[in-house]
This record gives sequence, structure tokens and C-alpha cells, in this order.
Amino acid sequence: MSLAELQHLTADRRGKPRLRSEERKEQRKLRRVSERDNKAAAIFLLPWLLGLVGLTVGPMLVSLYLAFTDYNLLQDANFTGFDNIVKMINDERLHQSLGVTFAYVLIGVPLQLVVALALAMLLDRGMRGLSFYRSALYLPSLLGGSVAIAVLWRVIFGDGGLFNGLLAFFGVTGQNWISNPDTALGTIILLHIWQFGSPMVIFLAGLRQIPRQYYEAASIDGASAWRQFRSVTLPLLSPIVFFNLVLGIINAFQSFTQAFIVSGGTGGPADSTLFYTLYLYQEGFGSFLMGYASSLAWLLLVIIGAFTAVNFWAAKYWVFYDD
Repeated sequence: MSLAELQHLTADRRGKPRLRSEERKEQRKLRRVSERDNKAAAIFLLPWLLGLVGLTVGPMLVSLYLAFTDYNLLQDANFTGFDNIVKMINDERLHQSLGVTFAYVLIGVPLQLVVALALAMLLDRGMRGLSFYRSALYLPSLLGGSVAIAVLWRVIFGDGGLFNGLLAFFGVTGQNWISNPDTALGTIILLHIWQFGSPMVIFLAGLRQIPRQYYEAASIDGASAWRQFRSVTLPLLSPIVFFNLVLGIINAFQSFTQAFIVSGGTGGPADSTLFYTLYLYQEGFGSFLMGYASSLAWLLLVIIGAFTAVNFWAAKYWVFYDD
């Protein structure tokens, strides 16, 4: 072995302990930084965690317990087992509220999505002043769930409301659409359809992501506008349709303000606008049957979960992804 090789080997052996020591110091430093970051993250997350436990998880667990009691807000809760479930099975007003809510969801949500998609496709053509029209059409989604709009809706479809005035202009005699059991629910469904802004904006964003060469190729093959919509737009937009459908169903099942204001909190006339959430409110805060109302709330959770699960199961048959 030459002298140069011997010096290099000696230097290498002397340097390894020094390198290992520096690596250990660097690892300790990184560990301290990581621990400090974790503590900072925990401090920032603490308010959210307290809110989650105190305002969401805690009340849910209490509600689950109350669902098996006869708690009435005035006396201590007594465990009654499955009495509330038996009462729900025999509760005719509950059955009426379920029928009204299902009709509202199954009619209102699809019609709202159809209107939202139609307007999104109209805006997707690149008309002048697109930003203004997009903002104007989105506005109903911001206002539609408010008390003021529900009051205005009640006036519009009342005896001397704007809708009857429009019909009178064409020589048609109107009626009090809110007070008629056959039309009262229809007015609320119309209000729900009017709140098309949010799904419309989402549809518009999805339409902008569809490559234009697909439409060009379809046109070259002689596909009509309807065929292009059916074979190009809908399949590529199906994930957006699925997203809007799931959110729309969940939100529709939780609708409360419109029915409460339009019916004056009664669900009338003849319980034709008795939404499930309104009936839950009446039982909990009108009759003070908070235990029964808790069981109704958990039934609503089960219904929404079932609808969502069915949607996810059925999605594999009609929702198409790029991958």
C-alpha cells in the first residue's frame, strides 16, 4: 500500500465518527423542530377540537341517548327502550311528513339540476357579459333559503299576489296557491328549483373542462346537437351531476325555513307542506317531546345515509371517470 493510500484510509477512518456525530446532532435538531411544530399545530387545532367535541360529537351522543327516553325538557329523562320507535311506526303525521318530504326531494332536486344544467350550457357559449349573468343567476342560491325570500314567496302566491296578477293579465282567474292543499307544496318546490345558482356554477366549471375536440370530432361524424349532448356532454359531466345530485338530496331533506314560513309553522293546509324537519321541530319545541324528536332526528340521519349509499352504489352504472 502506498503512502497516499494509507493517508486517505486514515483520514476516512477519522472522519466517520465526526460525520456520525454531526448527523446525530442534525437529527436531534430536526426532532426538536418537529416537536415544536406539532405543539404549535395542536394549539391551533385545539379550538376546533373543542368545538367538534362540545358542539357536534357531544350533542350527538346525548341525542342518541335521549332517543330512547321520554325527555320533555321539563323533567328528568326516563329510559323507555324502543317506545319511541314503536310510536314512529304508528304515527300518521310522521308518515304524512315523510310523503311530503319524499315528494319534495324526488321532484325538486331533479328539476333543479335540469334547470341548472340548461342555464350552465347557455352560459358556456361565451356570451358577452358572462360574469354579470353568472353572478345574477347565482344570487337566488344566496337568498333563496332566507326568511325574507320565504315571506316574499308567500306574498307572491297569495290571493292578491304577483302570480295572480300575471294570470289576470292573460284573463285567467287565480287562487290562493298557498292555502290550497293541492298546490301549496308545488309553490315550495318552485322555490327550491329557483335556487339553482350553486349547481349551475359547478356545472359551468365542469363544462369548461370538456375538451372541444370531442365536439369537433362528433360534428365531423355527423352527430346532431342532441346526440353530442347525450354521447359527449353527459358522460363526461356525469361526475359533476353525481356530486350535485348527492349534495342536492342531502340539502333538500334538511329544508326547513321555506315550509315553516310559507305555512306559518303549521305545515298546512291539511299538512300538505309538513316537511320532516318541520314535524321534528313541532314535536321537539312545540310539544316538548324532546326524546321523540331525538329519535326522529336519528331516523332522518338514517334516511339521508340510505339515499347517499344508494347513490354511491348506483354511480358505478352511470358515472364515468377519465381513469
